[in-house]
Amino acid sequence: MERLLRDSFLFLSKNRILTKLAKRYGLRFGASRFVAGETIEQAAAIIKELNQKGLAVTIDYLGEFVKTEREANEMVNQSLEAIRRIGREGLDSQLSLKLTSMGLDISDELVMNHMRRILSVAKENGVFVTIDMEDYSRCQKTIDILKRLREEYDSVGTVIQAYLYRSQKDIEELDSYEPNLRLVKGAYKEAAAVAFPDKKDVDDNFRKIIKQHLLNGHYTAVATHDDAIIEYTKQLVQEKGISLNQFEFQMLYGIRPERQLELALEGYKMRVYVPYGMDWYGYFMRRLAERPANVIFVLKGILKK
Repeated sequence: MERLLRDSFLFLSKNRILTKLAKRYGLRFGASRFVAGETIEQAAAIIKELNQKGLAVTIDYLGEFVKTEREANEMVNQSLEAIRRIGREGLDSQLSLKLTSMGLDISDELVMNHMRRILSVAKENGVFVTIDMEDYSRCQKTIDILKRLREEYDSVGTVIQAYLYRSQKDIEELDSYEPNLRLVKGAYKEAAAVAFPDKKDVDDNFRKIIKQHLLNGHYTAVATHDDAIIEYTKQLVQEKGISLNQFEFQMLYGIRPERQLELALEGYKMRVYVPYGMDWYGYFMRRLAERPANVIFVLKGILKK
């Protein structure tokens, strides 16, 4: 049943008609649990609240189905506005973005030009930028673009997904770039030809790439809500004498907030992924797909309205 729900939500996340309807009707039906508003002003208020609790943040202006240069330019402008706001208000926040929102499906050079604009302003404001990993069809392009950007900028990294067979090889190839990587299980529906179909295999590979990247000596963000993976990471860094300054835990806004605070109080760097914007529908559906139990929270929210 859980697998069926997951596949259904992932299918719905790609529906363009529902995406347009979601934009029209705003953050209703429980999405505000996972999305910090539609504007940078609303998101900045959430960042401040989280910072006051000892939590760091990475902020993401949501965007799906960017197909024109005009749309990509708007996404760039939103990212620049967020970076400048972070710098101006001294917020403890990074920026996350998707290359498709920068025009990846239009042209590689358009993406490079947009990323250079963003990373130059990010450098001026001391803001680190993480390139979110998308589906498998865009994985190699994302890594290739990261390599090019790393030759020009220090404060940029990307995401490696544990459910892909290629992940260990990708980390090995990126080693010479001394990358800051966010390691995740993966949230897209992929074919068994490219991704582990069984959860146990995904979890095993997740542990392997956490160990691999940490022992390579590079900064590692372990993005998970899984206590078993969290405990594995804690034990690994203790056994290997890895500094607390070399890694952090990351979780999504609205999911396990109590656990986030616990980890921060234990002395671990805890970063919360905070999305905002009008184009929230696809992100929301993927969050429901990752943990169908979240549907219960959504239904409770609707019934209270």
